[in-house]
Amino acid sequence: MHANRKGTVAGLVAAALCLSVPAEAFAGSGTHDHKPSAYCGTDKASGLAVYTTQDVPCAAALQVAAAYTKSSYNASSATVDVRAAGSTWKCQERQGDPNPYQACVDTRDNTRLITLSS
Repeated sequence: MHANRKGTVAGLVAAALCLSVPAEAFAGSGTHDHKPSAYCGTDKASGLAVYTTQDVPCAAALQVAAAYTKSSYNASSATVDVRAAGSTWKCQERQGDPNPYQACVDTRDNTRLITLSS
């Protein structure tokens, strides 16, 4: 029983570590240490997990993720501007450690950040 409890605790710690997502800021945007703090669900089109900073409601984060996924398929540039949830968001792929992820920052308030990752 004691060994089973240790295995459960180790599994929970591993799961928590897997949910942490790097959130590098866009260069020059002024967002430096604003790491996503809430898991909002999965973007239906891409299957990517959606995370957000505390000041962005999950419903808005999921709208931005859906708009970015839809517009990024047809985009020819690395940065995509999307209009969703009452704001314009600048989105682009970022290099994580080790996997890349997508990040969107509100153009009016660079502390509002949404991250999509696998």
